[in-house]
Amino acid sequence: MAPRPVATLVVAWLLFGLAPHAHSQELSPRERAEVDAWFHRAADRTPDGSWGVVIGSMDGRVLWSVNPQLELIPASTAKVFTTGFARARMGGGARITTRVVGEGALDSVTGRWRGSWALELGGDPTLERAGRAGPSLRELARRLRERGVRELEGPLTITSRTGPAHSRFPSVWSPEFEGQLFAPPVGPVTLHENTVSLTFRPGREVGSPPTLVSAYPDGVARMVRIAATTVAGSRRRLSLRSDPDGGWTLLGRVGIARRTAGVSAVAHDPSRLLAIVWSAALERAGIRWLRPGGPVGLSHRPASILAQVESAPLDSVAIEVNRRSLNIGAELLLQHATGNQTAGPALLTRHVRQVVGPAARVSLVDGSGLSVMNRMSALTQVLYLARYPQQPGHGRFPLLLPANGTGTLRRLRGGMTRGVVHAKTGTLDDVAALTGYLARQDGVLVISLMYNGRRARNARAAEWELFRLLGAEGVDLGGVLETHMGGTSTARDE
Repeated sequence: MAPRPVATLVVAWLLFGLAPHAHSQELSPRERAEVDAWFHRAADRTPDGSWGVVIGSMDGRVLWSVNPQLELIPASTAKVFTTGFARARMGGGARITTRVVGEGALDSVTGRWRGSWALELGGDPTLERAGRAGPSLRELARRLRERGVRELEGPLTITSRTGPAHSRFPSVWSPEFEGQLFAPPVGPVTLHENTVSLTFRPGREVGSPPTLVSAYPDGVARMVRIAATTVAGSRRRLSLRSDPDGGWTLLGRVGIARRTAGVSAVAHDPSRLLAIVWSAALERAGIRWLRPGGPVGLSHRPASILAQVESAPLDSVAIEVNRRSLNIGAELLLQHATGNQTAGPALLTRHVRQVVGPAARVSLVDGSGLSVMNRMSALTQVLYLARYPQQPGHGRFPLLLPANGTGTLRRLRGGMTRGVVHAKTGTLDDVAALTGYLARQDGVLVISLMYNGRRARNARAAEWELFRLLGAEGVDLGGVLETHMGGTSTARDE
């Protein structure tokens, strides 16, 4: 039997210490009836799952709910809280740096750096990406050249400000995800989101191998072998096999009638990929890299910064992470905010509890929400989203979430103009979640919809339906925030 929907205003006062006083924002009797009817339809379409639903206001009142304290898997809605945590720790203007650091001196005559040197990585999810804004290793090498460096000696040393300089597949993620583009290795050694993108064209005749025409990041072509074949027709069936040396072998076949065929893969050994891409960047900058011999590492003394590139401000990175639901981006924001590759989830959980208070029901084991071990209640989500923007400097935090009609909310278009909703989806095989803000003339509704069960597709359709129902006469969220909250953050939607 489906749980009965209840309006929990009085319960919220009693349980969570919310003092009753006059409020302008409410659900009208007609809206309550419509939401009741909506939930009964949703429950009928998802008979074998569990729902947690809360509709609240920005002052923390619960206007309507079902199972508000039931702890469910939040999936990628967890990124909302990672974003808030990172912003609270670093500020919306913080930037992630990638550096060449060294101990020694530059020979002004030969341009050789005499001493030790290393790449210091901060886990920038925007580093070395094709078609998107972000710093590159080519720019880093160019700045090193501008400093006068013409020659480096010794093998590549990689350092990090967040622990060991390596990236790995998180143990809390399902083993079934390993090798998937949405679940690459995570850690300071990150470039091109730890994936590679290759484009091939068919050979000139049937039976010949395809030809590699583009590869990104720059230099990765050196790591690719071709064992595929050109066949008649226009069909393609290509794949990249990961090789023990860190490279890839192209397998399969491609039709001779095709113009090009693109293939992407996870970088299973990001450190080896980094070395190849850095070598190509140095070559383009006109810097010789003599790898044999020379100093290998740095001492424990502070090293000098020889060259540096940096990400856009954190707010801009967070907007993209939420809009694309970028798992590696959320994990890297969490690591950067804590300066630790292992303590992040516990600190994130504590942060949510501190913002929400005694009502919090939350346990997070990662920053992206990709793990099925995460748990959170719908009431926790609503109270966090209501209370976090009330803190100094975070008034426009809601705009870090994608607007309806964009990103993962691209299907939430009909019946509303863009900007009425800023929210985050969460999707796994048995999870459909949607949490965020909906602007109306009288203020902002905060909504959390969480479904766990086998009818996730039906649940997602129902979630879109509720947002359209409540937002049919909505207004732009940015304007409402200015009117009701006076937010001053520089956060902007893309």
